[in-house]
Amino acid sequence: MGKLAVISDLHSDINQLDEELYLMRDYLEKLKVTHVHFAGDVANKVDKVLDIVRFFGQKMPTTFHWGNHEMADINVQTDFEDFKDSRFLNFKTRELSNSTILLGANGWYDYSFVPNADEKEYRRKKKVYWYDRFIDRKGTDPQITEAICQRLRETLITIPSTKNIILSTHFVPKESFIIKHDKKYARWNQLNAFLGSKEFGEVLDEFSNVKQVIFGHTHHRFLQQNLQGATYHCRPFGYYYEWSLTRSFISENGLATTFNPLKARTLIKHHSHEFKDYKEQHIIKELQKGMVLLDY
Repeated sequence: MGKLAVISDLHSDINQLDEELYLMRDYLEKLKVTHVHFAGDVANKVDKVLDIVRFFGQKMPTTFHWGNHEMADINVQTDFEDFKDSRFLNFKTRELSNSTILLGANGWYDYSFVPNADEKEYRRKKKVYWYDRFIDRKGTDPQITEAICQRLRETLITIPSTKNIILSTHFVPKESFIIKHDKKYARWNQLNAFLGSKEFGEVLDEFSNVKQVIFGHTHHRFLQQNLQGATYHCRPFGYYYEWSLTRSFISENGLATTFNPLKARTLIKHHSHEFKDYKEQHIIKELQKGMVLLDY
């Protein structure tokens, strides 16, 4: 028996994680985690991602694949899907036990979570206000997603049906994990176009040995769901101003009567030293809420 820890959306640079990384690694070691996998958005720079993978790898086997944030630092087209690093799991597997393997796939999006999305219009929206405007990939988003889904199917076909698959991706594969706003917040539904792909999830449905699916990107934590025979987990670590510990810090210090993640950034900026200490004291509780642990 072993224990897999999957962490998505660590955002180590934005969250200014330093000493906290030692605390997190020590905690995983204390839990007797036998494999760590980072499911994208570890950091904004590839070199930083590799440093963190190497850091955790000093104590336990560690693998990773990209999210969209790392991709903004990539300028070689083949590095998006075929980055040359033995720890990089994109359409590659790692045997966890005789019966269970870990399969990674970056994933992507095709606007399918927005009904009747106009592709031209959403390309324009992406270039105006979405982080991925910094990513230089060849092909349109639907074309990229179609190629990824085809490669996903081809990869899954090669895996014996007797093997239980834990699939890690970054982007959302099921509409059940898409939040739909109404009234004055309805405009935020436009961002759902860039969260993932229905087709990716439909490919997974074709393979009964896909038992666990883990992803993030949405920055919302959900209860696990059983869909088409697989258990889906979405518990991203997320940005510091979204954390439960940040909510508690603001409440305990009387900094605001209600919690607003966007306003939390300003509050934390004005109380940075106190928050740094509080963050170190409570980071493990946040990690417990913002990662997926699976026995295998």
